[in-house]
Amino acid sequence: VVTVSNSGYIKRNPLSQYRAQRRGGKGVKGMAAREADFVERLFVASTHAYILFFTTRGRAHWLKVHELPQLGRAARGRALSNVLHLAEGERVQATLPVRSFAADDGDFVLLCTRKGVIKKSSLTAFSNPRRGGIIAINLDPEDELIAACRTNGSQEVIIASRGGKSIRFPEEQVRPMGRAAAGVRGMTLADSDEVVGMEIPS
Repeated sequence: VVTVSNSGYIKRNPLSQYRAQRRGGKGVKGMAAREADFVERLFVASTHAYILFFTTRGRAHWLKVHELPQLGRAARGRALSNVLHLAEGERVQATLPVRSFAADDGDFVLLCTRKGVIKKSSLTAFSNPRRGGIIAINLDPEDELIAACRTNGSQEVIIASRGGKSIRFPEEQVRPMGRAAAGVRGMTLADSDEVVGMEIPS
């Protein structure tokens, strides 16, 4: 079980530490978080699977699950800045578990920036990492990556802005691009508006 907090703390625990409970059970503590922090993502993955980390600067890092710190069930975790080689001011914005980078999987990674730019790349494009990460999207200096989702190539995309605007469109309208590409306009924004999230409806 991999747990990632909003403030950027991560850890893994054996699934055996979580037992089934009967009706009326109050649960067990899964992570010790500070007052302003909370668990943002929790998923189950094999120790041989990978986790892709996408940062605000449009770079991608990955680790195998067994390389993540294994701590107690109630522990807070370790800061991602101590686990990954991040530049100063760079933050992890999205985590994607990946079991395989096989070319026949046909999966894609869809990226979205604060200025409404989106980009689709084949999952296999991220299969050869480097120590300092690799380019996932070429960003304008004043832009930053805010979301990354995994898709199968034929799903719907929803983008929402801080000003309450949203758009929905089929991902087939976005052609696949190489990692160093800058992407295309996904949503036109007013000067004072910005994108706050992207979701792929299941």
